[in-house]
Amino acid sequence: MSSVCIIGSNRGIGLALTVEYIQHDWTVYAVCRTPSTALQSLASKHQSLHIIQNIDVTKASDIKELCAQLPTEVTEVIHNAGILRGDTVESADDSEILEQFTVNALAPLNTLRALKSHLTDLQKVGIVTSRMGSIGDCTSAGMLGYRISKTAVNMVGKNLANAWASNRFTMLLLHPGYVRTDMTGGNGLINPDESARGLFVLMRSKGPKDSGTFWHTNGEPLPW
Repeated sequence: MSSVCIIGSNRGIGLALTVEYIQHDWTVYAVCRTPSTALQSLASKHQSLHIIQNIDVTKASDIKELCAQLPTEVTEVIHNAGILRGDTVESADDSEILEQFTVNALAPLNTLRALKSHLTDLQKVGIVTSRMGSIGDCTSAGMLGYRISKTAVNMVGKNLANAWASNRFTMLLLHPGYVRTDMTGGNGLINPDESARGLFVLMRSKGPKDSGTFWHTNGEPLPW
């Protein structure tokens, strides 16, 4: 059976991705710091869902523990964990920018490098990023630290795609859409389940020739 490791799975888009993969008969390793009631309830109903908790992917020791708890091989990894602070150009301070950079860019880099040994040829990796990290698509100001961190993680994904090209990995940068979640304060244009369906389709439809590319959940390519 195919298996996926979803990092940041206790709520919002990560939880919706967990549901989507379960519905398609995948084994899911749901990684989080503290499992939500919804995630625990889902696990009680599906033997194919395994929660790996107490994992903070900004900590090297926790990443090591995650590697120890995962099976030797998984088919896919989706790195969804992230934070957003509502700063502006005027209000952004170094500590908040660095916090978002650490969680949104460095954590995916360090986690995916550590998990590489769990992936074999033709396996797939998705990084849930944001079109707010696109320089070509940037037409407004605000959310400065978040934008910086997402631009950085796009470069992380592109570099990993290049570095791992000989292994025929597929590395995708995935924009989930403007989703109604706790992170957005319930604002948005689509619900998490709709976003997850689109991301699942993208993961199915793309292959090694698409590695290192940037996609909207609706299937449209995004500019860098």
